[in-house]
Amino acid sequence: MKEENHDQLVSFIWNIANDVLVNTYNKGDYRKIILPMIVIRRLDAVLEPTKDAVLAMKKSLDESAVQNQEVALCGVAGQAFCNSSPFVLKQLKSRTNRQQLKADFIAYLDGFSENVQDIITKFELRNQIDKLSEGGILGMLIEKFADPRVNLSNLPVLDDEGTVKLPALENHSMGTIFEELLRRFNEENNVTSAGEHFSPRDIVELMADLAFIPVVDKILDSTYLLYDGATGTGGILSTSEERINYLAEKHGKKIKTHIYGQEIQAETYATCIADLLIKGEGEEAKNIAFGSTISQDGHSGKTFDFQISNPPFGTPWKKDLENWGYKDKKEITDRRYIKQYGSEVEYSFVPNIGDPQMLFLANNVSKMKHNTEFGSRIVEVHNGSSLFTGNAGGGESNLRRYIIENDMLEAIIAMPEKMFYNTGIATYLWIVTNRKDASRKGKVQLIDATSIKTPLRKNKGEKNCKLSKTDRNQIMDIYLAFEENEYCKIFPNKEFGYWEVAVEQPLRDEKGIIVTDKKGKPKMDTKLKDTEQIPLLYEGGIDAFLEKEVYPYSPDSYVDKNKAIIGYELSFTKYFYKPITLRSLSEIKSEIQFIVNETDGLLKDIINT
Repeated sequence: MKEENHDQLVSFIWNIANDVLVNTYNKGDYRKIILPMIVIRRLDAVLEPTKDAVLAMKKSLDESAVQNQEVALCGVAGQAFCNSSPFVLKQLKSRTNRQQLKADFIAYLDGFSENVQDIITKFELRNQIDKLSEGGILGMLIEKFADPRVNLSNLPVLDDEGTVKLPALENHSMGTIFEELLRRFNEENNVTSAGEHFSPRDIVELMADLAFIPVVDKILDSTYLLYDGATGTGGILSTSEERINYLAEKHGKKIKTHIYGQEIQAETYATCIADLLIKGEGEEAKNIAFGSTISQDGHSGKTFDFQISNPPFGTPWKKDLENWGYKDKKEITDRRYIKQYGSEVEYSFVPNIGDPQMLFLANNVSKMKHNTEFGSRIVEVHNGSSLFTGNAGGGESNLRRYIIENDMLEAIIAMPEKMFYNTGIATYLWIVTNRKDASRKGKVQLIDATSIKTPLRKNKGEKNCKLSKTDRNQIMDIYLAFEENEYCKIFPNKEFGYWEVAVEQPLRDEKGIIVTDKKGKPKMDTKLKDTEQIPLLYEGGIDAFLEKEVYPYSPDSYVDKNKAIIGYELSFTKYFYKPITLRSLSEIKSEIQFIVNETDGLLKDIINT
């Protein structure tokens, strides 16, 4: 959908809220009405052309006393869903009797097939019918949404000559509108959906290319499974599915794809399911689980070929502890987050309770295929904290260690700021695979793409730039070339690892004499205890570091090397920092002299005025 069509449609829907709901609902409750009505109208518009045929079939089935009619009616409707009520939405707008309208609208909702009933329930629309009716605005609301000047269907509206009169509202455009409306509703009420970031199509297209293009030559005439554990309205899955099918066809391959996902927010889940039904993917809709991916894994034991996600970040996941029945994160036993590494004891990937994004990454890693030649590829959006938060031995560091030491981290790409609708913070794309090419084995590629962007003509929330096709191609070229330049740095895996050791100093009395215990062993001064991070690549290891960096300045220091902990972290600033070039003294002096000359006599003129 073109930007101008998108803006017009958002404005139209936004005005419905302000024109119809203003005196009956608080602004904070507008979404309870507007979002489900968008979805209902989308479903309704698809069913309009076959309504008469569906009613004729229903009459025939009723006369034959057939009880289970849904499959037959959906078949006549030509969709994965149907509505057996006598109405389409636009017929209800003419009702003048308020009670009759309410009854007919309820009958209309009840007429939808079972798969749509779940959508209506998730939106809790029925809870609002009494208020809409008593406020006298139900008919006006229906009339607005049935306006022929707008098209909420996934099919275009054509004029008599077959020219597109109103463009189709496809899945990702629907998701974009959904996000824009949520942003406006929240701004009106000073509400923020922290950490929940809808993925703009330009970002998703890049993520899909990063997932598929590097292995497009390896794609066979086979079936591939796509997964998104933070499905939202389904934009990432739908765009990714379109992309892999296009690339496969372009390379002469005949593939089948199936999508899987999970979403915790009822509104976005319902919108996703509705769009899959509209697209005729009723069976695929069954693969989208409802609930928390973190604590209620909807696809336990399932593995996938491609996993592309934009999980929430910076939001507490304490509710998941309650779902598990735990009081402390140390009680977690979910095998997605607990791993045995080498000969060591099991250790945890569980991060700080205030940020769930690393749990989503661990979930994806646990769902990789290991017994196939193709393996799995993960492309996931993160903020900067995933690069470095957590001490050595902590959940975040442990997960980074597991991924890097198992040689699964292929690349991380730093994206431009203000790429998302409701956050301006820095974001990064992680590319994880268990089937690296030979040239990439043992190495990690870092790409600084923060300057590769195209400004928007008009900001959309926080988003002030986009990735044009040229921008995406440039990033892909840098990634595929795998050569160091101003945008790209390549390092061995161990570059990001370190030993964390405790450096202790003996306790001394007032005379400076070392205090010992009963066995004559020196006591340590807890106030002087410090830690050192020693790079895994430090020549000579821990011993050499201590000899060069510690003992010359503190010869009595004590380090128990057996208690050294391995940690991993990454820093883009360290590798891509570009210092600002200072101006020369002569340049500064010339500028000062110019200002002096420009203002010479100015004070005198002011005083004499």
